[in-house]
Amino acid sequence: MLLRPVRDTEDDAETIRKLAEAAFGTPHALKGDAPPQATRSREKVRHIVRHDPAGSWLAEDESGQAVGAAQSHIREGTWGLALLVVLPGLQGKGVGRALLQRTLEYGRGCLRGIICCSRHPAAARIYRQAGFELHPTIRMRGVVDRAGLGTVEGAAVAGGPRDRDLLDSVDRRLRGGAHGPDHEFLMRHNRLVVADDLAGSGYCYISEEGKVELLGATSRRLATRVLSAALLGVPEGVVVEVEDVTADQQWAVDVGLRAGLELRAEGFVCLRGLRPPSPYIPSGAFL
Repeated sequence: MLLRPVRDTEDDAETIRKLAEAAFGTPHALKGDAPPQATRSREKVRHIVRHDPAGSWLAEDESGQAVGAAQSHIREGTWGLALLVVLPGLQGKGVGRALLQRTLEYGRGCLRGIICCSRHPAAARIYRQAGFELHPTIRMRGVVDRAGLGTVEGAAVAGGPRDRDLLDSVDRRLRGGAHGPDHEFLMRHNRLVVADDLAGSGYCYISEEGKVELLGATSRRLATRVLSAALLGVPEGVVVEVEDVTADQQWAVDVGLRAGLELRAEGFVCLRGLRPPSPYIPSGAFL
């Protein structure tokens, strides 16, 4: 097996997209909408490579066939594992460990680390052995019950580039480092809801498919406001998803229950060098 850096090319981005599709499948919300999602997935790969070229690796077999990939990034001293994928049939053979080790070496100087982990037992094992604490998470999914969710208490407005200082401030308070250039990618591909008043600030990204991509706030009240506004802004009948909700996010559980979403235990948020951020729902890729 050979490990090599990922190149900032469409070919490498498509290779990683296909690896992830083979290992994880196609999310239900994206069926029938594959071309736009494929383009977005490739752009995400190249965004991370462009900003963290030493944090992305491909594993290839002797024939040059890609069998696994990993991507990681560093934002103001906070390291995040954006992706770790190994082809089915090759899991448990050391490919994932080798890829993870390269990304951990990239983040060696970081005091803080975050990973969103699937329920796969092998992944949880290697993250724990790497020194991360495992925090079980809830996934919430369903069509929003607008009457049950009710109205939003307080102002929540559409956000944009003008809100970068607010977003960075919330990030630093919750996770020790701002997301920096990742907000540019998130804004291009998601709707941003922002709340800002004398009591604090909060924000929530939600995709057009109804998936909450990232949320942070300085209080549970503001987190409840932006999540509720984001869910109410989804077109009627769209199935929404809120993933990686830890036990520290009971405010989010309450919103999900009022909205009539189904709750299911699924995966872990893995942390090293910091307490579980709250109120906070991480992004699977940007953490």
